Amino acid sequence: MGSGCASMRVPLPLPAVLSDTSFAPAPAPVGPDQLFALSPAMRAYLDSPEFRSVLRRLGPERGLVEALYTKGELKLEYDASVTRNAAETFDARMGNCLSLVVMTAAFAKHLGLEVQYQDVMIDETWTRSASLYFASTHVNLSMGKRRTAQARTIGGEERMLTIDFLPPEDSARYNTHVIEERMIEAMFMNNRAAEALAENRLDEAYWWARAAVLHLPTYSTPYNTLGVIYQRHGDQLLAERAFKATLTLEPESTIAMHNLVPVLSKLGKKEESAALAARLATLEPTPPYHYFHKAIKALEELRYADARDLLNKEVRRAPFNHEFHFWLAIAHWRLGEAGPARDELALALDNSTTHAATERYSAKLAFLRSQTGKRQRAY
Repeated sequence: MGSGCASMRVPLPLPAVLSDTSFAPAPAPVGPDQLFALSPAMRAYLDSPEFRSVLRRLGPERGLVEALYTKGELKLEYDASVTRNAAETFDARMGNCLSLVVMTAAFAKHLGLEVQYQDVMIDETWTRSASLYFASTHVNLSMGKRRTAQARTIGGEERMLTIDFLPPEDSARYNTHVIEERMIEAMFMNNRAAEALAENRLDEAYWWARAAVLHLPTYSTPYNTLGVIYQRHGDQLLAERAFKATLTLEPESTIAMHNLVPVLSKLGKKEESAALAARLATLEPTPPYHYFHKAIKALEELRYADARDLLNKEVRRAPFNHEFHFWLAIAHWRLGEAGPARDELALALDNSTTHAATERYSAKLAFLRSQTGKRQRAY
């Protein structure tokens, strides 16, 4: 995910980065049309006596939060694996931050509340799926009673209630800036493209990324996603154009630079590739997962102490990455350090962002706890 400014001019013509004839037609409709649509199940929930009772007791804003996110009601859960629209999130009872924002906004708008979306100024969170790496940012929303034009001018009649899916002690210390609903829609489409790309569904990925570009041409991230799609599809020239479009909109994007370097090399532009690689090394001498890859090599070579030290470096700069904690647990276990291994695996479990990861770490942690006092042999 990312952010942008809808008032910027687009310096690159769109036809330069789109290639519809290179991909099979989309298998299903793509676009934001159903993003905020209420399903029959959602409408039934809104009309239920239990929900109405909560609203009468607490008012629409706090009542909605109580009903959706407090134990004893729906208790929606965070899950980063799939970006869902409002109806899909309600049906699954889980979603990532964007999905939960969309579903909450759909309910709030139905209740006549004013909704405001915010991009939260936190460092990008990196995750990986096979050989693909994903950088995610964070969004939240505020909602409140609709204000008159006069109230907006003088600062509003009352403060809006902010809902964030980070722990309160974390979210309160970050700055935010307001983004338009059109940005939320473009983020959703880009996420759908990235998720299809991760499963090698390149045709579907293309149409979602294309839709995001057309929906908000000043948003740089979908151009980068298009570039990766073209790269995977074997269209290096189109990939170059897409990555350069990203850099036109966001000149300091190290993500686009990293993607563009090998593309330029494959196109025979060796000097341009080397110059960009040198600039990238200056901007980002230790990129995400830098120490992680060195640690995995150390584990393969049975250098467990080196692996532990390298993974500790990754954990220090990305303390919420569950994968780093998991592999650090393995390094400790290989060194016979059962206590630290259990601690790191517990942190991996606490920071897991998908149900699959949670189940995996739970099983591993149960195994480690069962081995208390026993000598470790293999993991």
